[in-house]
Amino acid sequence: MPGQDRTTAGSTVRIAILGSGYVGLVSGACFADFGHDVVCVDVDGTRTQALSRGEVPFFEPGLRELVETNLRGGRLSFTTLLDAAMEDAEAVFIAVGTPSRRFDGHAELAHVFDAARDVARRIKSFCVVVTKSTVPVGTGDEIERIIREENPAAVFAVASNPEFLREGAAIRDFKFPDRIVVGTDDERAREVIGRVYRPLFINRSPVIFTDRRTAELIKYAANAFLATKITFINEIADLCEKTGTDVQQVARGIGLDNRIGDKFLHAGPGFGGSCFPKDTIALARTANEHGVSLRIVETVSDVNDKRKRAMGRKVIEACDGSVRGKTIAVLGLSFKPNTDDMRDSPSIPIIQSLVDNGAQVRAFDPEAMNNARKLGLPVEYATNPYECARDTDALVVVTEWEAFRGLDIKRISVLLRTKIIVDLRNIFRPEDMIAAGVRYVSIGRASTGF
Repeated sequence: MPGQDRTTAGSTVRIAILGSGYVGLVSGACFADFGHDVVCVDVDGTRTQALSRGEVPFFEPGLRELVETNLRGGRLSFTTLLDAAMEDAEAVFIAVGTPSRRFDGHAELAHVFDAARDVARRIKSFCVVVTKSTVPVGTGDEIERIIREENPAAVFAVASNPEFLREGAAIRDFKFPDRIVVGTDDERAREVIGRVYRPLFINRSPVIFTDRRTAELIKYAANAFLATKITFINEIADLCEKTGTDVQQVARGIGLDNRIGDKFLHAGPGFGGSCFPKDTIALARTANEHGVSLRIVETVSDVNDKRKRAMGRKVIEACDGSVRGKTIAVLGLSFKPNTDDMRDSPSIPIIQSLVDNGAQVRAFDPEAMNNARKLGLPVEYATNPYECARDTDALVVVTEWEAFRGLDIKRISVLLRTKIIVDLRNIFRPEDMIAAGVRYVSIGRASTGF
């Protein structure tokens, strides 16, 4: 079979990655750091030129340094030319975006299928086409059909290899994964992907080989379950506020149970980002297509949307029921710390609610303000947290950046015109607020100073 002997030639693999967004770029940089020869392909020539200079278009801790190192080492390159990228490639990863379709919530797969067609026309010898994008069950089957239709003579295998990267910790997650999921029944594909991930075997990272459809569902099921944990503890937080109990102690009390675990049990204003919101909706839509009702997943998505909108009302209530004519300081714009990602961030509906109710908003975020400006948020931007707080009627913590945890609360209290802090991430201790003479509202805990 053409090219078949190449799969056992050595441990280094030539890899082409279609898409240099978050998943594609992190994967490409890490694969290159494993010693593989990686070419990232993107239709945006401006982006590929910038990446070739080591300029990373989004913030992810350690990524710029990793890209620069592997550019210098000659293991990583960027291009708009798929022909050159696929020359001698043994593995071709599809890592393009799959956003929610506006009209029905399904994952938009047009870019995935376009990538499959582009790859199909360029297959000259055996290669493994791997879906890294988050795609619904059965997408790999359609990719295989497309490739066979476009290039009947192609010798290939289609595999699913979903990513499990947390924004803000993606490089560590990639290099020290909880598991690596590979969906394929083709032994040649298993061998190639095994060599791609061989550097991780020293860490004894468990590799789970499944059929392709199962791998596709694992990704969605994992995200839906984590989103459910977040939504569960958020609802428990509401009950804690009504019963005078402490959600942090409740979370610790249940999280120490090994059957539950303590991850994703931090009450807050609701989840956002590029994965959980769209993936819960897409999973529910896929289930409906197969005649299955995922009522828990559907409820999680609905409850989370309502919670983010409710946080604006929580701030207004803390300000004696009205923010009209008041200035509110907002600390944190990104959906989580250590990223500049604003997609589905709770800060957006919170700010909009405050503005709609007559407030002026001043905001600060260590990394996300440029992206917030692009969204046209109706806010004034500050250069640091203290400037943000100066002469405002309340300060609201929306994102739990580490830098915010160490703020001088006494200094903040002096700067505030009205000494109100609404902590939607529970990063402060109530006793410190009492000592600073601040009226303090948090999530799932008793308010102080009222």
